[in-house]
Amino acid sequence: MRKTRKICFRTESGFSLVELLIVVFVVLVIGAMVIPNVLLAVTNLKLRASAGDLSGLIQQARILAAKNNAPFVVLYGTRNGAQIAYIRDARNGFGGYVTPEPLVEFSGTTVPAAGAPSGSGGQPSPYVLAGDTGTGSYDNTNTLGYTGRGLPCNYDTTATPPCSTPPAKYFVYYLSDTGSGQTRWAGVVVTKSGRCKIVTWNGAAWN
Repeated sequence: MRKTRKICFRTESGFSLVELLIVVFVVLVIGAMVIPNVLLAVTNLKLRASAGDLSGLIQQARILAAKNNAPFVVLYGTRNGAQIAYIRDARNGFGGYVTPEPLVEFSGTTVPAAGAPSGSGGQPSPYVLAGDTGTGSYDNTNTLGYTGRGLPCNYDTTATPPCSTPPAKYFVYYLSDTGSGQTRWAGVVVTKSGRCKIVTWNGAAWN
């Protein structure tokens, strides 16, 4: 009598197409929620770093003015296609950047703003310094200068003298960045006494 052998086949379970599609969908949903937040965080870091660089440049202009007992100004321009802020000895005019004067280069989507934000159309309201009496502030459309004593002034070549102190208003140099798909704002504040600080717009207030 012939013995019959039983052959057993082991079956292995795997993912069905429906399960794979569900996993892919969940990953896409999570990515759609996380990626904008990551981009926003990166943009905020870049913006604050650029504001820090500009603040450092402004302080350097103050030191140079006091060291040389001469007026120095902070100007904006372009160099090799990139936006820059640079220091200029006001005794040598208001021309473009001259090597080896100090400068900072704004990279990517972070650029100096055309002026103060309007407070409408999705823009924040202009920054108001605590304790300000309502005189407002100078912005990117003005030239920040320092006298030979290291005091800030609104450098106006049409005025006599062109750099009088104390200035009538404080300064806020605004930067904007559109890298996250929405415009973010930062500002470098220079008080009438010359102190510097950085502020950023969080969507509801300056801090």
